[in-house]
Amino acid sequence: MKIVEITAEVKYIALKTPFKTALRETSHVEFVRVHVECENGLVGVGEAPATKVITGEDIEAILTSINSVKYIFIGLVHQEPISTLHSIPEIGSSAKAALDMAFVHLLAQEKNEAIYEYLGATNLTPLKTDITISLNTFDIMMEDAKKAFKDDMSILKVKLGSDMQHAVEVVSNISKELPDVEIIVDANQAWSLEDSLNFIESVEDIKIALIEQPVAASDMKSLKIISDYSHIPILADETVFTLQDAKKVFETKSAHMINIKLMKCGGVTKAIEILEYARERKIDCMLGSMLEGPYSINIALHLAMAYRDVIKYIDLDSPLLYKTKSDELEFNYRGCYIAINK
Repeated sequence: MKIVEITAEVKYIALKTPFKTALRETSHVEFVRVHVECENGLVGVGEAPATKVITGEDIEAILTSINSVKYIFIGLVHQEPISTLHSIPEIGSSAKAALDMAFVHLLAQEKNEAIYEYLGATNLTPLKTDITISLNTFDIMMEDAKKAFKDDMSILKVKLGSDMQHAVEVVSNISKELPDVEIIVDANQAWSLEDSLNFIESVEDIKIALIEQPVAASDMKSLKIISDYSHIPILADETVFTLQDAKKVFETKSAHMINIKLMKCGGVTKAIEILEYARERKIDCMLGSMLEGPYSINIALHLAMAYRDVIKYIDLDSPLLYKTKSDELEFNYRGCYIAINK
């Protein structure tokens, strides 16, 4: 498995409707796809979307990072590319994730295994994902929630903004009109400490599964106060990029759960480090994603198969948001259930 060439290209996938959060709005998925070719003909594929508001990387930054380091990997074999990649501090986490995915893909092929086999998965029963209800007007969010439920989506990740009256109104009405759905609230850092505590009090009689990243990523002090106060589990997302971040959150008891994303931590290899830490301590996690292309969603789902004992929630709904169904997916989506193609 000697690497002979690495190339990168920009790809786009249109969305059914605009994706809106407190941080951004987009009508398409924009990502870099990496191909790593070996002298024996094997090709590893990885991807990284542009999510500058979270990782600090736009498409140009990801492309520049990959092109600036790709020559380092030429001639390397087996595990060498991965160990070399994660010793390079100069490039961003998304660029690292794309390369790491491609290298893991190659290692699985070298063993003539599916990625889930390479990662140690033995239970291949279907997984269950949430679906995102984008931040919008009350009427549109209610319409989107009802449509999702009609399409057999039973876990709704509801994106909320800084308008607290709107936030309470949306969640209250979804709970009332769709009592059988599980609601995950995602504020994407839009709230203050006071907002967060007020929201928790306002929804005391509503069943909510999680509140995700209510305050700014850097404000761990407020995150801990909220977690100590809340009867609803608090999930840290943008606060956690690395294993060190995860350790800090749990050692300080600043959140009840964490959201692991390949683009934040730098790929499959680094996600496994966090998942092993969580498994050892019996900590529940969410395996999430940005708006991503099919290959990065594929590898995240393979990873979810291998760590289903640790991953309590899966937020890998990007393919459900594509305007046109992708023929590059290795999984079938049927409502909220995801099964591997056989």
